[in-house]
Amino acid sequence: MKAIKNIIILLTILLWLTPNKGLAQRDKIDELRSTFIAKHLEFSSAESEKFWPIYNELHDKRKAIKKNLRQSLKNISPTVSDKEAEDIINLENKSAAADAELTKTYNDKLKLVIGAKKLAKLKVVEEEFKLEVLKAAKEK
Repeated sequence: MKAIKNIIILLTILLWLTPNKGLAQRDKIDELRSTFIAKHLEFSSAESEKFWPIYNELHDKRKAIKKNLRQSLKNISPTVSDKEAEDIINLENKSAAADAELTKTYNDKLKLVIGAKKLAKLKVVEEEFKLEVLKAAKEK
């Protein structure tokens, strides 16, 4: 259920970001996300200095995984063969596994920097941010 919710959120954000202004919008959203997280987690300067490079690296790797999957999904046509459909399903499974592995690896790294309590709160804050973005998109 959570995966479906995340997919819906992602698709909503992607649809909201039109091609003409998409890059600027994404940059603005990334900036707002950073501000939102920093405000809610109240990092010390030492935590902040170590946290952001790790978090941004994770975010970039996740974007690359999603972009690769999105490009494959765009290639689905009404005449897609069973083999091509299987390949896409396998890619989706590999993408999910890669994302899960990223989560584990980067949770371990981030926990060393900000501690388990702030890491757990980070997950909540990220969800709150997604809801704020959706709310803003609905108001437009």
